[in-house]
Amino acid sequence: MRLFPREEKFFDLLEAHIEHSVEAARLLNESVKTGPHTFAQTAGEIKRIEYEGDRITHQLFTRLNQTFVTPLDPEDLHGMGSALDDVLDIIEDAAFRLTAYKIDPIPDGVIELTAIILECCKTLQTAVVRLRTHLPILDECIEINRLENSADEVVRKLVTRLFEEETDAIRLLKHKEIFETLEYATDRCEDVADILQSVVVKNS
Repeated sequence: MRLFPREEKFFDLLEAHIEHSVEAARLLNESVKTGPHTFAQTAGEIKRIEYEGDRITHQLFTRLNQTFVTPLDPEDLHGMGSALDDVLDIIEDAAFRLTAYKIDPIPDGVIELTAIILECCKTLQTAVVRLRTHLPILDECIEINRLENSADEVVRKLVTRLFEEETDAIRLLKHKEIFETLEYATDRCEDVADILQSVVVKNS
């Protein structure tokens, strides 16, 4: 029996945060599959989800400052909260750019990249849920690394083709930023996976 019970609410907050990222990634993927006429509404919905994610992050950090015994190293919990917040922030940024840049038609590769982001978030969700019960998460972390590498390859091909074929400089810059922002979202997912792997090693 522990003299000071561990505060398990942290797992609830981490799971709630990644659930928001999954929902934001789903909305983004559905929007690019449906068409540009949905971008503005989707960007608004994702912005509201991002606000809620910020609230959860704030709750997590507040609890860290108030809790004596945490279920994981406080530094790891802080890092995970920040990294999860970065994932949601960049998904929101991608939705904003698609709207603000008036991207129409949707460039080749955008649907594929948003699908990869969604898979990354869903895989992260599985790993975060398994963290509570100390179940293995190495397979999920490896899969996220694979997905991030896949996104890298897609973006490299898209950017190469963009510079070979696009003659409108403004359109080239817009599309390049969209591609790189979407790829950046998978980088941030990989950051979370790296922290999760570190947590497992520390607690094994």
